[in-house]
Amino acid sequence: MMDADALRSWIGRTETRVDQVTPTPVAALAATLDRDDPPPAPGDLLPPLWHWLYFLPLARQSEIGPDGHPKRGGFLPPVPLPRRMWAGGRLDFLQPLHVGERVERTSRIADVTSKEGRSGPLVFVLVRHEITGEQGLAIVEEHDIVYRGEPQPGERAAAGRPAPAGAPWTRTIHPDDVLLFRYSALTFNGHRIHYDRRYVTEVEGYPGLIVHGPLIATLLVDLLRRHRPDETIDRFVFRAMSPLFDVTPFSVNGKLDNGGTRVSLWAANAAGELAMDATANLA
Repeated sequence: MMDADALRSWIGRTETRVDQVTPTPVAALAATLDRDDPPPAPGDLLPPLWHWLYFLPLARQSEIGPDGHPKRGGFLPPVPLPRRMWAGGRLDFLQPLHVGERVERTSRIADVTSKEGRSGPLVFVLVRHEITGEQGLAIVEEHDIVYRGEPQPGERAAAGRPAPAGAPWTRTIHPDDVLLFRYSALTFNGHRIHYDRRYVTEVEGYPGLIVHGPLIATLLVDLLRRHRPDETIDRFVFRAMSPLFDVTPFSVNGKLDNGGTRVSLWAANAAGELAMDATANLA
């Protein structure tokens, strides 16, 4: 039985973490994204979203739950629903972070809401992060997490929404298990849906390994950077529409909008259905 009021009592909880923007994760993510970047040096700008390489979850092995995530009830509320996914987020980039910089992140549970979905109960947790560097507040991020129940017998995914066609920027991604493993390793993400095929198919009921939501978002911003390398992003908003799996390729796509001050970005599965929708405002 889920006690919505007890879950909402987590609202307002905070957690502060300190880290340093070390160069090795930057070089490793560049390699994982198949970029030909020079080796990172102290003072280099950290690309947008690459702060996800830091402030990693460092739960002890004895504190890991059956899904590979830390057990419920620490900083995040103890939602009893078993399936957990990154649903989207909104990020304001106020000033850049740099390689070598000391950084601090303060996180707060901003909201916890429950609703009944088509396939059962859902719980949404909103976490607000404020990241400061040596020059002050650098990134304000709102992170949406969704929890779902066990798959029902015979449950089928809802029909997907068609993705836009004719994107001037597009790139095909082959999300093999090596790519997913490397991103999981870089972000110290033990969630078994990204690397344990038996678990994800037999326990969570998905057809294959699930591509990380933040990896898809990072690939969307990487597409923008490949086509407009000198642009500065001051706001990025993304929403996961449907999961992507390692069993088929997917595409990341983009186009300039609003007179060139905004970029529409989206990911589409092999059937042409929208998997992630995003916008980036350019400074």
